[in-house]
Amino acid sequence: MRVVFLCLLLVLIWGCQSTNGQVAQEKIVVGELSSAELLSAYPAFEAEYHAYQPTAAELSAAAKLNGLKVVVLFGTWCHDSEREVPRLLKLFDLVGLSQDNLQLIGVNQNKQEPSGLYRRLDLRFTPTIILFDGDKELGRIIEKPDNNIAQDLAAILAK
Repeated sequence: MRVVFLCLLLVLIWGCQSTNGQVAQEKIVVGELSSAELLSAYPAFEAEYHAYQPTAAELSAAAKLNGLKVVVLFGTWCHDSEREVPRLLKLFDLVGLSQDNLQLIGVNQNKQEPSGLYRRLDLRFTPTIILFDGDKELGRIIEKPDNNIAQDLAAILAK
């Protein structure tokens, strides 16, 4: 009986060590990065980017963002970020919005990054997508949109 117990204990310990090794290999991006860097370094983000097929209504709504700045605070470790950030990137690409108007800021699991932008923008949840007209914040989407990302951003403009 002791031998069986010891064998089970060893299997459990070995399995936990294997899991910890996988987590340690994942790199969390902290700070600013480009959409190309994000998509090339994180397969889950790239897969969602390619899987997302926006409707004509979503594309029309996204086109209204032309000339406005979008700041995205997100975590490469966050499942909501893995879903929403690639969708936003795809909308930017399909509508032809300038990447100069998009700022991607990775945060750690404490929702912090070196520049302190997380503090100035009062980051609480990821992703937080903030729409600006110049320096004026127009509104934000926190974690997930009510409808879809394009419609929610267009609704912010309609206020």
